[in-house]
Order: sequence, then C-alpha cells, then structure tokens
Amino acid sequence: MEQVIVLEWLFSPPNYFEQTIELTRREYTLRIESGKVEARVDSLAYDANPNYRLALHESLNDRFLAIQVFTHRTYNLSKPTMYRLHPDGRRDVTVFLEGVQIKAIAGSLDVLVKDTYGNIITDTKKDRIEKNEQVANLAEKYCKTDQVLAALLNSYAAAVRDPDNELVHLYEIREAVSQKFGNESSARDALRVNRSDMSRLRQLANDEPLNQGRHRGKKVGNLRDATEVELNEARFIARLIVDRYLTWLDKNG
Repeated sequence: MEQVIVLEWLFSPPNYFEQTIELTRREYTLRIESGKVEARVDSLAYDANPNYRLALHESLNDRFLAIQVFTHRTYNLSKPTMYRLHPDGRRDVTVFLEGVQIKAIAGSLDVLVKDTYGNIITDTKKDRIEKNEQVANLAEKYCKTDQVLAALLNSYAAAVRDPDNELVHLYEIREAVSQKFGNESSARDALRVNRSDMSRLRQLANDEPLNQGRHRGKKVGNLRDATEVELNEARFIARLIVDRYLTWLDKNG
C-alpha cells in the first residue's frame, strides 16, 4: 500500500445530501455519507501543493452551497482533520480547528405515486436527489473559475443565514446576472427567465413595504413582515436564476 493522505470532515444535518455520494477524481476519491466526508488523496499530489487541503475544502463547500440553493437549508461543515496513512498502517494525525456556523431548518414532503401495476409514476425524492447531484457537480466544476456563480451561491447562502435581510440577498442574484449579461433583458434572454419572474423579484425586494426588503427607510411606519408565500416566491425565482445560470455555464463555460 502506498502512503495516502486522508482528510475527514463532519457536517450537519447528517441527511443534507439524502444519499451516499462517491466521487473519483484524478488525484483523490471522496465519499459523503451520514454527516461525514472522507477524501483519500495521493500523497505526492498533496505534498506538492501547500494549498491542496484548502482547495479541496472549498470545492467540497461549493457542493454544499449548491444544494442549499435548492433546499433552503442551512448547514454546518467543519474544517477537516487529516492523517497520513503509512504502508505499515501507522497514522500521523493533524487536526485543523474551527468550523462554519449554521443551524438546520425544515424539510420537505415527498410524494410517491404508482399506477395500478406498481410502476412508479412520480417519485419526488428521487427527482430531487438527482437534481441536487446535478447542480452540486456543476457547482464544483465551475465555481472556482466563474466569479458570477460564486457570487450567486454566496448571495443565496447569505439569504439563508440572514433572514432579516433575505430579500436584499436574493435580489443580489438578479443584479449579478444582469451585470454579467449587460442588463436585465439580456440576462432574461440568455437564461430563459420570464420577464414576469424578474419583475416579481424586483417588486418583492424593492417595492413592497417589507421588513426583509431593500428600501425600508422609504417606508418607515408602513412596514410588515413578508409572508411565507412571498418569501417562497422570491426563493423560487432566485433558485430558477441560479439553475438556469448553471445550465448556461455548462453549455458556454
């Protein structure tokens, strides 16, 4: 057995990915399962790059950020512990302290529909898991090279962490793609997002007298909290923009 570097992370909630994920890359393998991540890295590649651990951590976190857009769930991902596994089985252990805050919130109701012969017609859990895997793979692939994608994921993460300013952060997603493509009209055309969706996000963030919105100072005395329906509308539109941008990147990136 050759010498191997093993990096391990803990995360919560432990069902964040809903299934075991195994990835094989040129220099490492990665396994995500039940609140734990393990990466086994070629020791020569790891030792040759002093930033390898940080780069791998950021790449892993990109997967979490991408999933967060489609689940609106906060997460806690630790910094990795590390040990060097020698051919004789000895372990040299290194521990990296600190973690990223976060708390978990509500899940979703799944629907499984079968016909009279037992064939599955609708399986929302299976569809969601497949979608999440797709967006996580795309985020990992493009996030380090595309600043706009990184900004979109970080804005959505801020919306989850900072609910008092949620609409402010979600509107940043609309602004980022408008700037990327020159203006909102060009962004809508490139991403195939309806004018009505963009307008509704702008209305919720800018025009409605909402405590979570962008222009609260202009509506002092008339503010109210956004309803759950309004927040879900804004989240859906922001999520749609991110999803369409990932699709655009994969075709044009």
